[in-house]
Amino acid sequence: MTGPVHTPLDDIRARIAQAARIARRAPADVTLVAVSKTHPAEAIRPLIAAGQTVFGENRVQEAQAKWAPLRDEQAGLELHLVGQLQSNKADEAVALFDCIHSLDRPSLLTALARAMDKTGRRVPLFVQVNIGAEEQKGGCAIADLPALLTEARAAELPVIGLMCVPPAGIEAAPFFALLDKLAADHGLAGRSMGMSDDFETAIQLGATHVRVGSALFGARA
Repeated sequence: MTGPVHTPLDDIRARIAQAARIARRAPADVTLVAVSKTHPAEAIRPLIAAGQTVFGENRVQEAQAKWAPLRDEQAGLELHLVGQLQSNKADEAVALFDCIHSLDRPSLLTALARAMDKTGRRVPLFVQVNIGAEEQKGGCAIADLPALLTEARAAELPVIGLMCVPPAGIEAAPFFALLDKLAADHGLAGRSMGMSDDFETAIQLGATHVRVGSALFGARA
């Protein structure tokens, strides 16, 4: 007799629960965002069938084409934009996504505020912080964060937390700890941090949303 088949999703869920317990947190307080960018609908359907409801995409255009039929098939799916967003795509992003993790500059803030006012949708936002001060990486500079948050609040945008992508190749924990402190200092409950290689560390340092792609889907095409 064969035992139950364990999938990558089962493994990730178990590791999230274990990391949360070690941190004396409730596993339910951590949202798994299954990052399905570049993966086709055929690769996503098994996760939906297994009860995964929150997914992340990098690009507006790719998500538009892929998710319309998937949402027709299954109610209750939640789609998060986890990649950079151009200001001229703000209208489409607000119409399509249920959460945006990449607010990082005043021009995008203005575009999102206009799009939300136009559609009446108030899409929750994370401010992406360039936590490692890397020139090649998107995100708001730490020094510019207070002003951007003040502007967002003045525009009545629903900023729920901060997001970061630590520098590659070095220990992520200090960067997660810094994002956690910045979020606490600004009274924000959400911390979108941690990916396939480091989500357990992120959970132990306060992550509320972990963005896991390759550990669920395999290497990207």
